[in-house]
Amino acid sequence: MQGASEQTSQVRVLNANWTAGADGEDGRFEVMIVTADGQQHSFAPSPAAMTALLALARADAILLRDPAGRTLIAANIVGTWLAPTGVTRVTVTTPDP
Repeated sequence: MQGASEQTSQVRVLNANWTAGADGEDGRFEVMIVTADGQQHSFAPSPAAMTALLALARADAILLRDPAGRTLIAANIVGTWLAPTGVTRVTVTTPDP
């Protein structure tokens, strides 16, 4: 993908925590992702960025992380450009009760 470094890896897990702020404040979000290479990364997006991130995560997109640029790439939003490379959407699973 243009602009991506050789260290770019697919996001396999995305978890988010929210810590409440004082009444009337937005609070603080923290996101942890695990990439296909087993690396864990965390960052603290703004509430507006978190809204966009959640929309991308729920869309039928492939998420990639480029640590060189601290970039999260949403691929295949329209079309299947990454399909020939063998990268496919992560299967979402739920734990057994």
